[in-house]
Amino acid sequence: MKNRIASNPKRKGDTRSNRRNFLKTLGAGAAAAAFGAPRLHGRSPVPTVRFWDMRVGPEKIYPQAATRLVGQYNAQNPGVQVSYESEEWTDWPQLFSLALSSGIAPDLSTGGSYQAMQYYDKGAILELDDLVADLKASGDDKDFLPGALDFMTYKGHTIALPWGVDLRVIYYRKDLFAKAGIPVPGSWREIREAARALTYGDQYGFVVSGTARLATQTLLALILNNGGGLFTADGEIDMMNDRNAEAFRFFSNLAKDGSMNPGSTKFGQPEAQQAFLSGRGAMFIDTMGMQTDFPDQTDKIGLLPPPTGPHGDKGTISWIPNVMIYKRTKNPDAAKAFLKWWSAHQKPMWTEGHCTRLPARASIAADPYFQNDPITKQILEQWLAVGKSPGAHKKEIFPALNDLEGNGPMMTLAHDLLEGRDVVASMQTAENRLKALMKYEGSY
Repeated sequence: MKNRIASNPKRKGDTRSNRRNFLKTLGAGAAAAAFGAPRLHGRSPVPTVRFWDMRVGPEKIYPQAATRLVGQYNAQNPGVQVSYESEEWTDWPQLFSLALSSGIAPDLSTGGSYQAMQYYDKGAILELDDLVADLKASGDDKDFLPGALDFMTYKGHTIALPWGVDLRVIYYRKDLFAKAGIPVPGSWREIREAARALTYGDQYGFVVSGTARLATQTLLALILNNGGGLFTADGEIDMMNDRNAEAFRFFSNLAKDGSMNPGSTKFGQPEAQQAFLSGRGAMFIDTMGMQTDFPDQTDKIGLLPPPTGPHGDKGTISWIPNVMIYKRTKNPDAAKAFLKWWSAHQKPMWTEGHCTRLPARASIAADPYFQNDPITKQILEQWLAVGKSPGAHKKEIFPALNDLEGNGPMMTLAHDLLEGRDVVASMQTAENRLKALMKYEGSY
């Protein structure tokens, strides 16, 4: 997926990625094409590989760690030159669509979790079956978390390599709960009761981001937590099922109870985070890594266990972020060789770059960096196993999920529910918009 990252406002950067930045990228790509690959003392040009990476860590730390790691690869492999470019999540579908249509897409990139499937159907993604065969021959395939590598199979081919696991989790303010003498809630009923009890003055039991992509992810986390989903086994839109309606009513009731911070309808992710951290919201569904993003607040930040829904279900939305190689690359072998190396040597992206996702490799997840952090360890032990794809109920992943991630019908639904509009009518409006979106077939 995509995904916006948890961060403090000073390093957010999401709103700064705009058309001007993209044109700057276009210019850089055009310049690179015009001047060609670097030469070594007059010999043949060194093959170049351009790597675009969506930022999933602090603005002033993550890209620098990645640049150092790429530099290490270049030093070890003087016969190739890999360049690293950090990208922001704002309008990421348009970023890659324009890059592909303009002919300046990178050689490989990270991106939305279903982006490779979407562009594979457009003939733009390189198959990685030979790379996976090498991993299996060496036994390195067994280092990936169960199912992660298989998840990248689409239409009989491996079309991307997983590098992480992304989840949405529920944080709570340990200090506010302790002050009120309220135990950590473990079910929807207990969450609603706790939210009521923790609402007084300018303090509220819950806060959400109503204007960011996180609004969509919050609703998806809730319906998956209740055994619901947006699609049937055949991939048809299934917005109106009873489990979804139950989850949306739960969300709406938090607002109707007065337990939801009223600013939630206008909050982006940074504003919602600040409301939570300042005590104006006792619970908050957010991206992973808040305890890393705000180290001065770690004594106040706790993590709920995956709550039990009304029918005994547990779940949350999850993705398997991946790296894909584009067919436009002039150096496919060099791109594959770098991808294979990058996959096995990514640990510094967490230990130095403070990546907010979980690693897809078990050997990296076993590092003390993860095991010594109580919240990360709790996510690995409790939340990882209940993560579900937005396309849950359909047997295979499908590219339409990328459209769902990058567009706004569910965000509008969240806003409508926060404003107290009729749940069923709001669901119907969202379903109609989703159906129209899924029927749209554009070019890049």
